[in-house]
Amino acid sequence: MELDDIRISRAIIERWSAKLLESLELDVALVGGGPSNLVCGAELGRRGFRAAVFESKLSPGGGMWGGGMMFNELVVQSSALQLLDRFGISYREYGEGYFTADSVESTAMLIAGCVQAGTRIFNLIQVEDVMFRDIDEERRVSGLVLNWSPVTRLGLHVDPLTVRSRFVVDGTGHDAEVCNIVARKIDARLDTRSGGVVGEMSMWAQRGEAWTIDNAGEVFPGLYVTGMAANAARGGPRMGPVFGGMLLSGEKIAAEMARIIRP
Repeated sequence: MELDDIRISRAIIERWSAKLLESLELDVALVGGGPSNLVCGAELGRRGFRAAVFESKLSPGGGMWGGGMMFNELVVQSSALQLLDRFGISYREYGEGYFTADSVESTAMLIAGCVQAGTRIFNLIQVEDVMFRDIDEERRVSGLVLNWSPVTRLGLHVDPLTVRSRFVVDGTGHDAEVCNIVARKIDARLDTRSGGVVGEMSMWAQRGEAWTIDNAGEVFPGLYVTGMAANAARGGPRMGPVFGGMLLSGEKIAAEMARIIRP
């Protein structure tokens, strides 16, 4: 077969455009391609919901690739092993409830699991704003305003496009980017105990892991938080390269979305 350069270009443009067109109206839009949103996206896809992940960087996976300080191993506690099994991630017992996994394999398997479940991942896409709508006399987050990451980082004046979704999940990690947009744009007092976006506390693995799961939930009508963004929004501590709470928080939000959308 003789390869034609233009046919290659046409195939990429047509297939990518079709993916985006099919993702303009979603049940759940997940912002940030870290481990919690990858689990959430995979679980939503397996349940048959229309979901997509929008990741600003070239590679999804968040900080999981680097393990701890670029030692590409990570720790998962026994409570989250069922998720490692579900995604086909291998692990070894370290003792006393600690298990280790290769961070590169773990991240790759989460990404593959999310895509193979039917949830698309769009990389190099920056969420620069959200859509608000008044629904049943309640102001809700009802979608995302998207642009290319290079456009926003270079400060180019290029108008964005929009995606409508029933729910938005902020999984942007330490920065809690979507929560900060909502708080800034409408002076929202998010449901974060003290109002606004509190910001994360310093490292405390024991508390951070538990609070990552507890803090995952709705912070404004239509807007949910998961993973490290949940602690950043609600003032919980960071937890470092232990990932059980991150994974379980994504599973929690997917189950909550499923109950709401199809009660």
